Amino acid sequence: MDDFKTRPPSGAAAIPSQVYRDAMSRFAGAVNVVTTEGPAGRRGVTVSAAVSISDDPPTVLICLNHNRAENRMFAENGCFAVNVLSGSDVELARAFAGEGRLEMEERFAHGEWHTLETGSPVLAGARASLDCVVVDVQSVHTHDIIFGRVIAVGEENDGEALVYLDRQYRSV
Repeated sequence: MDDFKTRPPSGAAAIPSQVYRDAMSRFAGAVNVVTTEGPAGRRGVTVSAAVSISDDPPTVLICLNHNRAENRMFAENGCFAVNVLSGSDVELARAFAGEGRLEMEERFAHGEWHTLETGSPVLAGARASLDCVVVDVQSVHTHDIIFGRVIAVGEENDGEALVYLDRQYRSV
């Protein structure tokens, strides 16, 4: 008999969320802090869901849980930056992931920040920083997918990359 966890019968409901999360923990993902600043406020969040969409025009997407009202700031400000973290940025990643329940300004105190074109905070020493204007927002189940056109790129650092795999931060 087939195991429901591995292959639900035709027409059955989706697999349980925890089964999906366990499987996704096996995907290595680059760790990024996405930031925004503007009339709606200043915010930063650690994400591994940041993806290149196109190079003409340069476009990326980020996925943010829309159950966190504060994440609306990204769309409301109309801009964001994707800061690709280095292997030495574990504490920064943890702070922006919400560990320690730090206030937003305390989280930003963990790094040195400047701006490029949009005013979104860009991390000094990031492996790469992409400064983006929001071009579309799509809501899918629990998350908003925010598409951004890249209008500026920050200085690049060639240090080790920070990835998240098996529910642990790792340098590669």
